[in-house]
Formats: sequence, structure tokens, C-alpha cells
Amino acid sequence: MEYSLVCPNLYAFWSSPVKKKLILLSIMFLIWVYMLYSCVGYCSTMPSLVVDSYRGKETGSAVVGKRTETSSSRSDLVSRLLSKPQPWEDIESDYEEPSIRTAASRDLLNNELETDRTDDWDEMRPSAMSSFSNGSGSKKLPQAIIIGVKKGGTRALLEFLRVHPDIRAVGAEPHFFDRNYDNGLEWYRELMPKTLEGQITMEKTPSYFVTREAPARISAMSRDTKLIVVVRDPVTRAISDYTQTLSKKPDIPSFESLTFKNRTTGLIDTSWSAIQIGIYAKHLDNWLQYFPMDQILFVSGERLISDPAGELGRVQDFLGLKRIITDKHFYFNQTKGFPCLKKAEGSSKPHCLGKTKGRTHPNIDPEVVQRLRDFYRPFNMKFYQMTGHNFGWD
Repeated sequence: MEYSLVCPNLYAFWSSPVKKKLILLSIMFLIWVYMLYSCVGYCSTMPSLVVDSYRGKETGSAVVGKRTETSSSRSDLVSRLLSKPQPWEDIESDYEEPSIRTAASRDLLNNELETDRTDDWDEMRPSAMSSFSNGSGSKKLPQAIIIGVKKGGTRALLEFLRVHPDIRAVGAEPHFFDRNYDNGLEWYRELMPKTLEGQITMEKTPSYFVTREAPARISAMSRDTKLIVVVRDPVTRAISDYTQTLSKKPDIPSFESLTFKNRTTGLIDTSWSAIQIGIYAKHLDNWLQYFPMDQILFVSGERLISDPAGELGRVQDFLGLKRIITDKHFYFNQTKGFPCLKKAEGSSKPHCLGKTKGRTHPNIDPEVVQRLRDFYRPFNMKFYQMTGHNFGWD
């Protein structure tokens, strides 16, 4: 009898229209609460970059090695770098050449240290993709670094690589291994974007290639670091370097007068950084004391223009990544004279490097150009021999 009384009551409860509606509403409410909870957890990752920057300002960063600045000034610098949007414009660091040449002005490192950094944040645009990906994961020291060379095409290479989903790169040049080494590795790590498992952290600072201390310092960080060097015809590179400086200081001496110590004797002034950077074999000797050749990839700046997909294929292979960046990602801009991305990182629109890329070079005396070609030829031959690749500059 007890069973028979319970069953009808349960049947009446479930069969009641009001009860059915209440149960359905309860289930819908629970689903809504779950979705809201999930959404809050998902969206909370979006502003983490700003939070990290703010936290850096408030608490400062633990650093390794000798400190030469106060904790607040260091954290302010980190905050400033992190809070700036990622750049698309060509922001390779410039050296400033004084109009009156002195012994100091001819020193390569002094020229590099006098860099005008105001271009570093010109016309930068935030990347929605970067902001999203930075919400999760962790900050790691870079596993690959573009170490050179200035005016070789490093900005273009980095922006092309950032299209790859497994590459995350800091936009501005950190200059850690040449200018900011005393700030320590933790300071350096804080500049890096967050990455997920399987993603590669990268940065590019072209002046590393000509900085004597850089190879030992990078090796001390990790002997497994992969190094990428974008090289270009050293004569064209020197003229491009001069053109960049001329755009900032129109009153500097002519290219011809800076090239020679004595125009009459034809002696090339190798202390001028625009000339010295192009002696690739000399700088490579320094790197080979700390890294084997198979850990260094040399990218042709000329082929990066004529066949960007081909060069990017080599880079992806070198980094151990799937070849995702292909011909379909590029189109050639006839006006600018170099390839552009059909879709940049975090954008659905095509993008080219900005106004600082592709400046018109001044007319240089053909005799001076030929003198420079004769000067660089033995160094180029040595470089071809060292790398096992003829870049065709002679």
C-alpha cells in the first residue's frame, strides 16, 4: 500500500505543467550561470598585458646581475615598452652621425648609443591577435633572435614571421645585449610576450651583430639560441644607412666625404659605422667563437624582396616550424618596390612597411661606389666561404 501511495504522488508531481516549467527554468538558469562564469574567465585574459605593465610599475622587477638604475626607473621602462602597441613600421635603430666628425663620432658603438629612438613608436598599431594571445601562457626568454644587420631587412622579416601562429615576438628592439645588459635577465624576460607551449619567443635587435660582447652574453643566456642574420649588399646597405641618417640630419657631410679618410689616396674610413657594419666576415668571426654555424641562419635581404615566401620557408625550416607562411600571404607593391602582407598579424587588411621603408637614395658618385665595391670584395669572398653561400654581390 505504501508503494502504491508514493507512485501516484510522484507521477502527479512530474505530470504537473507548472512543475515541468519550474524544472526547465531551473535547468536554463543553471546553464546561464555556467555560461556567464565561463565568459568571465575567458574575458579576464584580455587586459592581462595592461595588468602586467601596471604591476611592473608598482612592484618593480627582480633582476640578475649588477644594477645601475633604481627599481622604479627600471619598472617604468618595462612598463613603457610593454604598454606601447606592437609596431608595423620600419623602426630599425638609427645611429646619429655628427656634422663635425671626431674620433668619438667614428666609433661604432658610440654611434649606436647615440641612436634616436623617437622612431621606435611612430605610427604603431595594436594587434588584436597579440593582445589575445598574451592573455595566457607565460613569458620566456627568446629561443631565437634576429641579430642583424641594420638596414638589411630585419623589420620586414620580423613582421612576416609574426604571421606564423607559433611565433610571438616583441615589437620594439630591446637592445638588451648591447645597452641594457646590466638590467638583468628578469628585466629582459618581462619585455617578452606571453607564449603557449610549442610557441617560439623572438626578438630582433640588428646592432647585436656588430656588438663585440653580444655573442658571449647570448651564449651565457642559452647556448641553444638560434640566430638569424639578414644580410644585404654592403655597398647598398651603407648608402641606405646614410640615407636614413640624412633624413634626420640634413646637414651632415656628403656620403663621399664620410666614406674616405683621404679622398686623394682613396683610403676607406672603416671607423664609420655605415662602412664597418658591412664587413660581415669580421663580425661573423666573433660569433663563431660562441655558436656553431648550424645555429646561425643567413637570410638574403635581396631575396627577401624578390622571393619572400622562399626565404620565409628557409627560416621556418630553421626554426623547426611547419611551413605556414607561403606565397599566398604576399603581394608585390609596385609603388613601394617591395612585397607586402595581404593580411598582417591581427588584421584582415593588407599592410606594407611604412614611410621609413624604401626611402629614395641620394645620387652617389659612381667612382665612389666602385671604390667601395673593390674594398668590400675580399671581405665578401671570405664571407661566402665562411657561410658556404654566394650572395652574388660581386
